[in-house]
Amino acid sequence: MLRRSLLIAAASMILAACGQGAEKADGTGPLVVGATAVPHAEILEFLAPSLAEAGTPIEVRVFNDYVQPNTQLVEGGLDANYFQTKPYLDEFNAARGATLVTVAGIHVEPLGAYSRRFQTLAALPDGADVAIPNDASSVGRSLILLQTAGLIRLADPTNPSQSLRDITENPKNLRFRELESATLPRVLDQVDMAVINTNYALDAGLNPREDALTIEGGDSPYVNYLVTRAENQNDPRVQALATALRSQAVKDFIAEKYDGAVIPAN
Repeated sequence: MLRRSLLIAAASMILAACGQGAEKADGTGPLVVGATAVPHAEILEFLAPSLAEAGTPIEVRVFNDYVQPNTQLVEGGLDANYFQTKPYLDEFNAARGATLVTVAGIHVEPLGAYSRRFQTLAALPDGADVAIPNDASSVGRSLILLQTAGLIRLADPTNPSQSLRDITENPKNLRFRELESATLPRVLDQVDMAVINTNYALDAGLNPREDALTIEGGDSPYVNYLVTRAENQNDPRVQALATALRSQAVKDFIAEKYDGAVIPAN
């Protein structure tokens, strides 16, 4: 009897999954969008009522890492995602043999360096422990930030693909630790300084404009994009979401809510 019950339950789950797939296939279901919590999911939730009223309901699924939103998009569990820069997407596509594409650039989150132990960059001691994000695109971006701040010198000051091996001068003998982006706010008390993506900084209660010892300017090329599978980029629902995300209403929401910590893309 137990085995029969399990088989019936399994069959029911398969039928339910097939029903969901059919609903989405004809474009009548909600657009399922993956996002990190801040600011991406907050922006999507701001838009959700007006999109639903206009005939494009969305379902927002929140992730706390940068891998699963792309993995699930490739596998079909999501219709689109909104959390990443083009260099990160290119790195993911190359590493996984994926063909995800950008739909629209929405905003910039200036990368910043934070410390609970020191108030200025000049106060960093010799041999200070510095944590940086461990994905390749963020490593290069972090190092360029630190070079701009005068802490290190790189072989090529503009190459976003540089690694720790490309540091040519390190006068403070900074010791670098590469950690997963989502963990950086949690280790801030354990290191002298950490370079943190703005979405995770905001989620941890940090104010990039006030708390960062150094931060990227508004001319940062690291725009956050709405992304989908190649075959979905012309889906009217995806295009409707892209248009809404690029609207003046969203630009005003970003300006009011994030006070310069998040900047609408040009």
